[in-house]
Amino acid sequence: MKTSRIYIALFAVVLLLTSSVQGEVMIDGFLQGLYGGRVDKANPTIGEQTASESRLQLRVQHWGDNGNFFGRLDFLYDGVTDSYDWELREAYFRFRLGNNLDFKVGRQILTWGTGDLIFINDVFAKDYQSFFIGRDDQYLKAPQNAIRGAWYNPVGELSVVWSPRFEGNRLPQGVRLSYYSPLDQAIVGSSRYIAPVEPDADFKNSELATRLQRRISNFATALYFYRGFYKNPVGFDMSLGAPIYPRLHVYGASTRGPIAGGILWIEGGYLDSRDDPDGDEPMIPNSSVSTLVGFERQVVQNLTINLQWQTDMMMDYETYEQQAGAQGGYVRDEIRHLLTTRWTKLLNSELVTLSAFVFYSPTDEDVYAKLSAEYKYTDQITLAAGANLFEGSYVETEFGQFQFNDNVWAKMTYGFF
Repeated sequence: MKTSRIYIALFAVVLLLTSSVQGEVMIDGFLQGLYGGRVDKANPTIGEQTASESRLQLRVQHWGDNGNFFGRLDFLYDGVTDSYDWELREAYFRFRLGNNLDFKVGRQILTWGTGDLIFINDVFAKDYQSFFIGRDDQYLKAPQNAIRGAWYNPVGELSVVWSPRFEGNRLPQGVRLSYYSPLDQAIVGSSRYIAPVEPDADFKNSELATRLQRRISNFATALYFYRGFYKNPVGFDMSLGAPIYPRLHVYGASTRGPIAGGILWIEGGYLDSRDDPDGDEPMIPNSSVSTLVGFERQVVQNLTINLQWQTDMMMDYETYEQQAGAQGGYVRDEIRHLLTTRWTKLLNSELVTLSAFVFYSPTDEDVYAKLSAEYKYTDQITLAAGANLFEGSYVETEFGQFQFNDNVWAKMTYGFF
């Protein structure tokens, strides 16, 4: 709470300072109400609501001769937990040194890679709980404190991101959404939640991500490296009796560009599990190789469709298979396949947007469908409704664990400028 108050105080100071500069400041934001509930009575969570919140977001931008400032601050009343909260989502300064160096310092949203809601080399924190209950797409990306530098040179653009402290993914904790607990070997609610142990706030545990990007013909091509930790607590420490975030290195590449009247993207990465280099630690994930290919095209007027195919091949699979079989647990396939498709249709002079995004894994035998309809009632008011639907044959799989979390939601947003 003390840290949050410091963030708000700093944001208020910057807001007052920038507001005094005429002609170089823009302040806007929105008011929003989001309400949603589960449709499955078998869910082990306490209540039926997945969302009941009133949100105010303020944004401020200031442009100066030596750089610019951007801030984004959210105030929230959460009816599910009957609590008030706030979050400083962004507050960074951006400036240049000479003609070839660009820096962004502060709290920021970070993203790169080519996938549409599939992340291989995008190793920055995500908020999947927000994603699964109907919040705006912007809330899928969680903020983190970082320094980002970009060097523009004849070879390409070299970007380096350093985060002094680890920031993990935000996952369901059993209050709004249930999840699979390996300890219980069942889908559970909040009463069984065990908070994961984060890496110590030491310099050696800081995160480093780099990207070298260059345009080759019409394709934006990039090489990536990441040194840090798995973003989900996929390991377990028996001495602590709690989930942990194992160490991780990622080496990857991607390319994206126009072809055949649409956009093609290809991405791949080697996920090097540093705490299990030989694949023989049953409580630590094995290393893996992940690949992705996707294509998007407007097939008819105002209808755009994309398709993606991802594979994830586990290293040292025979050792894993023997260990998992001996424990009598779920045994995944050596190569996991994931297919996705997004359909976007614009209607009524593009005032109405219909969207469907479906994830389907034939190897895990699970599916997740994200459906929404949005109507721009006026320039300031937007109405939206949607659903999140899950199904799976096994409770241990990525989407199968959420099979009791089917929910519907409605949302109204008022933007002010």
